[in-house]
Amino acid sequence: MKKNSVTSSLSIPYWNGRRRALAAASLSILLLLAVSAAGMLLQSKGTATNLSMRNLVPSLQHLLGTDWLGRDMFVRTISGLALSIKVGLLGAISSVIIAFFIGLAAAVGGRRLDRVISWLIDLFMSIPHLVLLILIAFVCGGGMKGIVIGIMATHWPSLARVVRAEAQQLLSSHYVKLSRQLGRNSWWIASRHIAPHVLPQVVTGFLLMFPHAILHEAAITFLGLGLSPHQPAIGVILSESMRYLSTGMWWLALFPGLGLLIVVRSFDRLGEAARVLLQPRDAHH
Repeated sequence: MKKNSVTSSLSIPYWNGRRRALAAASLSILLLLAVSAAGMLLQSKGTATNLSMRNLVPSLQHLLGTDWLGRDMFVRTISGLALSIKVGLLGAISSVIIAFFIGLAAAVGGRRLDRVISWLIDLFMSIPHLVLLILIAFVCGGGMKGIVIGIMATHWPSLARVVRAEAQQLLSSHYVKLSRQLGRNSWWIASRHIAPHVLPQVVTGFLLMFPHAILHEAAITFLGLGLSPHQPAIGVILSESMRYLSTGMWWLALFPGLGLLIVVRSFDRLGEAARVLLQPRDAHH
């Protein structure tokens, strides 16, 4: 009886933490889905100009004001955030797939392949991240394709290292050794035994990679090396607003920057919640 009461008291913080994580994840997902859906609906209006409504301060008619061409900043901000989410999603998913397969290959492909992959990971991680992203995006012609390829090619090393370390740990487990004794080859073991166990790390890594992808997309677009100036991207909006801040048009940079911060923070919260929800109960104790 006493043992049951102790176990029950130890479980309370665990379940409370899971409930909080689930609530945070739900709110983050709802916010991101709302921004994406609104961005798709408002995309055609993001470049609509109305010179008679230029440089209006935020009001009930225009919640975030208008810019020097009379474009509604609420519409442009939502469209830009939705575009950033789309680019980040494509780049992060591609990068996670690369990290997953490279990490598994390093663990089960033998010492020679492991050395080559470890050297490749160290090489990519030794180059300044943003510089490499800009170079790859520039070589690929810029635009959405260049940014997605740049994110895909530069964000995988850290997650690949985590997957490799986790997979190598699992290779020493009893059921993997038993599979080897039964004649199973390395790739069968990787797909049946190792891959399911590293999926939680991959999911968490994807959610934590996403904010970096969005910020880097905004950064290189801000520098003029990313998306077209005609697209309502957050980096483009912030870059253009710099010329008008000195004239008192503060809303052109404040609200898009704040929106980007909220979206990035939502993905951070989602990643933290996923880590809690995917954590085994025994690890909490």
